[in-house]
Amino acid sequence: MLRLRHPNVVLFMGAVTRPPHLSILTEFLPRGSLYRLLHRPNSQVDEKRRMRMAIDVAKGMNYLHTSHPTIVHRDLKSPNLLVDKNWNVKVCDFGLSRIKHHTFLSSKSTAGTPEWMAPEVLRNEPANEKCDIYSFGVILWELATCQIPWKGLNPMQVVGAVGFQNRHLEIPRGH
Repeated sequence: MLRLRHPNVVLFMGAVTRPPHLSILTEFLPRGSLYRLLHRPNSQVDEKRRMRMAIDVAKGMNYLHTSHPTIVHRDLKSPNLLVDKNWNVKVCDFGLSRIKHHTFLSSKSTAGTPEWMAPEVLRNEPANEKCDIYSFGVILWELATCQIPWKGLNPMQVVGAVGFQNRHLEIPRGH
């Protein structure tokens, strides 16, 4: 994280490495998560602003995917996108990120939030940066619809539907 410098990636400022108080210090983004902004009652994030937010996420992820070595986030979701006072969106929470070696990721450990995860990740198969592109698609759906992905299904039902039944989020008419 120390090397990462991009306007759409949260700035790492320091770390506490003495147990039991392990922590990471980053810049403060006062508007909180994209998830909270989109799904709070009476949310008023207009379409033009949501489009700019989508572009911010794409820029941040492009930076990570084109860095050397490639960084694959693996837990890209609206709760891991923070918004600053000027409505700029920044990618954060690199807890599940992996460095890409050759073709596939160096780790296959599965954790994260199934509602945004790619089918191959849900099936615990080898994955690359394309799993982030899938997650970005879910975020685009969320920005377009202002709905919570897979609302009404529990996480295990999402794993079954997306990972094993080839189901996908429906795009409502007019979007």
